[in-house]
Amino acid sequence: MDLSTYPTLTQEIARAFAPGRVNLIGEHTDYSGGLALPFAVAHGVTVTASALPDPVIKARALDLGEEDRFELTAIVGSEGWRAFVRGVAFELEAAGADLTGADVQIAGDLPRGAGLSSSAALCVSLYLALAALSGAGERDWIEIARLCQRVEHMWVGAQTGLLDPLASLSGTRHGPVLIDFQTLEMTPVPLDLGAWALVVLNSGERHTHAESGYNQRRLECAQAAHRMGAQTLRGAMIQDLHMLPDVLARRAKHVISENGRVMQAVDAIRDGDLRRLGRLLDASHASLRDDFEVSTPALEAAVTQLKHAGAAGARLIGGGFGGSVLGLMPPGTVAPAGATVVSPGRGARLLGAPDGGPAAELR
Repeated sequence: MDLSTYPTLTQEIARAFAPGRVNLIGEHTDYSGGLALPFAVAHGVTVTASALPDPVIKARALDLGEEDRFELTAIVGSEGWRAFVRGVAFELEAAGADLTGADVQIAGDLPRGAGLSSSAALCVSLYLALAALSGAGERDWIEIARLCQRVEHMWVGAQTGLLDPLASLSGTRHGPVLIDFQTLEMTPVPLDLGAWALVVLNSGERHTHAESGYNQRRLECAQAAHRMGAQTLRGAMIQDLHMLPDVLARRAKHVISENGRVMQAVDAIRDGDLRRLGRLLDASHASLRDDFEVSTPALEAAVTQLKHAGAAGARLIGGGFGGSVLGLMPPGTVAPAGATVVSPGRGARLLGAPDGGPAAELR
């Protein structure tokens, strides 16, 4: 699949939108060279950047009522949303952009810590707006995703993979995108839900990658692959799990079996067998709970709610340790109160000028 690029667009005001994502299946596989099947959603983060004459970034998180200010000549670290703004500015300059001063306004309708990738949506929208404002030149999805990954690693402290930014960038209304993280090949998978529905139910327990056990799980997967003589778990065989101590064996078992479930899910979608897809969601959750150990009582309660409501399958999404669960609801069922229907939507994009001028929408 050819990759879209975002071209040079020097202007006084740049607006960008990046959606959150729901990962249909394929959890904790991206950083092990595995497979995942995410889709972008309608909700996300919008960043409006206006040029300033001085080399300074003034940023406001409108939803939080918080502000930040820093000189482009001396960018230092911070915490929370401020770390993303500073990290994107630094990484853009490090990549050769002649970054201009900017007044940055951030607004969004994605719940933070709900497992819908609000952090990647923030990072991607910041990149697109600041890059367009400064005429940073063309970059493809993978380059942008890698820059956002560096921000997460070096500025936020979360050792994330490429799943979230790539899902935000590559979204399509027609269905999820199969991403192979060994080759970075992306293949759209058209999804016809008919009278079925995908819903997300927030567990009420917020999570963050940096503060949860996410980084530890990534380290355990790397250790398991090394002991099995593979560069990543994508190259490991399930029959070799006996080589590992119990904890590492269970981590590797999840990743290897989850890759298989992703391909089975693609087959189920193409065959129109949504019941089978539901069973795969259940199996994925059981593996995340028992082998990867990233579920919590709050997440289990949310899964139980969906199953009692008639969901054909339900599983935690995101990194775990809180956040949301995804349910596949057959026709005639009613999702629990508080559940939100989600469907595939467009990926990240530059928007037209906020004053009603000519559209600058690129995707």
